[in-house]
Amino acid sequence: MYSALKLGLCLATILLAACAPPNADYDVVILGGRVMDPETNFDAVRNVGIKNGRIVAITEESIAGTQTIDASGHVVSPGFIDTEQHGLGPWGIKVNLRDGVTTQMDFEVGAANIAEWYAARQGKMQANFGTVVGQEFARMRIHDGLKLEGPNVSMPHFFDYRAEAAKDGVDGWSVSRSSVEQMNEITRILDEGLRQGAIGVGSTIGYAQKGITTYEMFEAQRAAARYGRLTAVHHRFHPSAATPTEAPTGVNEVLVNAMVLKAPLQVHHDNDYGWWENQEKLALAREQGHNVWATYYPWIAGSGNYGASVVAPDTWEKAMGYKYEETIYDPQLDRYVTKKEFLEFKKNEPGRTLIAYSPPRKQWLPEWTKVEHFVIAGDGMPGLDIKGNRLGWDAPYEDFAGHPRAAGTHATALRVARENGVPLMHTIGQLSYWSAKHIGDTGLKAMQERGRMQEGMVADIAIFDPQKVTEHATFKGGTNGLPSTGIPYVLVNGTIVVRDSKVLKDVYPGQPIRFPIEETGRFVAATGESWLKTYTIKTNPPTIDIEDSVLNPDEAKGATTGAQSSLAPETRPEQHKVTIAKGESAGGLFVREPEALAEIAGHSHGDDDFRPHEPIDAHSIPGRRDDQFAMTATD
Repeated sequence: MYSALKLGLCLATILLAACAPPNADYDVVILGGRVMDPETNFDAVRNVGIKNGRIVAITEESIAGTQTIDASGHVVSPGFIDTEQHGLGPWGIKVNLRDGVTTQMDFEVGAANIAEWYAARQGKMQANFGTVVGQEFARMRIHDGLKLEGPNVSMPHFFDYRAEAAKDGVDGWSVSRSSVEQMNEITRILDEGLRQGAIGVGSTIGYAQKGITTYEMFEAQRAAARYGRLTAVHHRFHPSAATPTEAPTGVNEVLVNAMVLKAPLQVHHDNDYGWWENQEKLALAREQGHNVWATYYPWIAGSGNYGASVVAPDTWEKAMGYKYEETIYDPQLDRYVTKKEFLEFKKNEPGRTLIAYSPPRKQWLPEWTKVEHFVIAGDGMPGLDIKGNRLGWDAPYEDFAGHPRAAGTHATALRVARENGVPLMHTIGQLSYWSAKHIGDTGLKAMQERGRMQEGMVADIAIFDPQKVTEHATFKGGTNGLPSTGIPYVLVNGTIVVRDSKVLKDVYPGQPIRFPIEETGRFVAATGESWLKTYTIKTNPPTIDIEDSVLNPDEAKGATTGAQSSLAPETRPEQHKVTIAKGESAGGLFVREPEALAEIAGHSHGDDDFRPHEPIDAHSIPGRRDDQFAMTATD
């Protein structure tokens, strides 16, 4: 009897809850707005009820709550998601909230010390935050000897570490090729970051074209693939239009890796030469079931620093055909620079910010807004004033000196799309849903619950006027950081952080976007032994002793045991030597065939950085076949 009564009371309670009137108490209600959800294509005027950080009602019925927002004449959209925000200091987060961005992450540079990075930001962020583990930081540890300790090895401190790495005159992270052992140590660092919950691996290989070999890049992507996570890449050769280093060649490299590893891939700022080819290949790969996509920012100029290889004379003048006085703008000087000035800044202030104009982008920009799965990412740089000082939360927007993409990217995308007749649902997909979809498909629950206006989803919401939303940040000095207008309300995890176009101070509802920490990592070292066992057939009788293989060119000097001893003296061919310069050690598992090695020994083939160093015996490699040697020595 008691059990039956108890069951009846429980059922009555459930029924009462299910039949609760639509004006039940909510924390926040949004009334009369045009609710748009890209995943379901829902598009209708509705009232939205929010409780405990979640969307719990989307209804035509009247509802009431503790806080009320009148959204008449406005779109109620999922909050914008940006995966390339480098200005993640208080000022940068603030100005991006004015631009509708509720989730602000850095997938390009990333961070080191992942667990510390997240812990230091918990409860202190106005927007959701997340990061990848940075390949560049891992290489700084191995090739520049930097300790990189603490929770702030990330943007906006990134350029300080680059300057520290360059103090000895060599950017080891950029130009030094890894031995197999060094490559494994770099991969081990990446794996530890993934174990600690990083969203994936971030690569700046575009700034390390000489240093990162194709096999090292493959191993970095494989490290992420072991967890089913993404690699996000500023690819090799970006934005070159010259053969044989066309920009799509760099995308081919990482796209092939992603496809053979069946691993997710995000290509950064694909808004330069060859973007059409890249987008076609990514679309075809998606049709085959691969989780691959790219980002762009809707500006006709990019941003970087004077030390970047992409703006060096060989690339900018010779390969691209641009003139410094017409394309390189210094926001601190508020004017274009001459080549002489450029070279002086490159030498004395390599970390100084510049803006680089790309004339063809003016024609391309409208087309970017029309491509499916091509997502918006601001690539916003750190908030600095005209003297290079970091801006605090209270700093005036006018004080920012840098690329306007730090302040107005998302409103710009909405305006450009509006002016070109792009359906608003598609644009919201670019701004929010497709990022959430692709990242969520890696298994990240936090992104499976965002980027959507649906009951049960996290209440990250941007409310904007579709006819009036626009950017005000421009390239002119004093306007670089002006906030967007037409986005009067922004909610993060159900908390209002922008009210009447003003960011509320000391409100920190941002949540970490990350994977759970795992007890053990998944690192697997790359070795010649394992490669031979996997990809070569067994012979009878065996002709090599795999256990004693000498496959690392940097350790081959003087090696006479194991591999060589497995060959009878009369069968050993004449030895050819090659020397590898410090900072340019071979990075793969095999070296070139002896004829090529002999040809380059002792001179550079045009590479001024090549210097004679340690000899390598090409014929000391066991199981050697002249027609199967991969190329890893310096061209």
